[in-house]
Amino acid sequence: MAKTHAVEIRVRYGETDQMGVAYHSHFLTYFEVGRTEYLRSLGTSYRDLEAKGFYLVVVQADCKYLGPAFYDDVLEVATWVDRVRPTRVDFRTRVRRKADGAPIAEGHVVLACVNRDRRPQALPPDLRRVLGVTRDSPA
Repeated sequence: MAKTHAVEIRVRYGETDQMGVAYHSHFLTYFEVGRTEYLRSLGTSYRDLEAKGFYLVVVQADCKYLGPAFYDDVLEVATWVDRVRPTRVDFRTRVRRKADGAPIAEGHVVLACVNRDRRPQALPPDLRRVLGVTRDSPA
């Protein structure tokens, strides 16, 4: 079973629309926080990867909205790796309201590994190791 990492995010006033509901575009930011903290929990970071010349860029992002989140709600953002390929990592994210466990959103984000010239390159061996990759997932 894939490792799951959860982080809490409180919906800020500026993230809500006129009805007091978290605006849809902010969920991609919540997903990014989840991915960043997931990697940090494994002992690495985007900063470490970038210092070594590896950049993870979003090439696909999907979000399914399941219910509203309101100003000051505490959300639990759970993130895990769904699939690893030679140059890509697929992340899944689930967002729930902490107070009642209500499902808020779920998403899928694909990151591609590129070099400083934005050319595709293989994921670095140390990232593959911390992700627990012994071989690539089926294409």
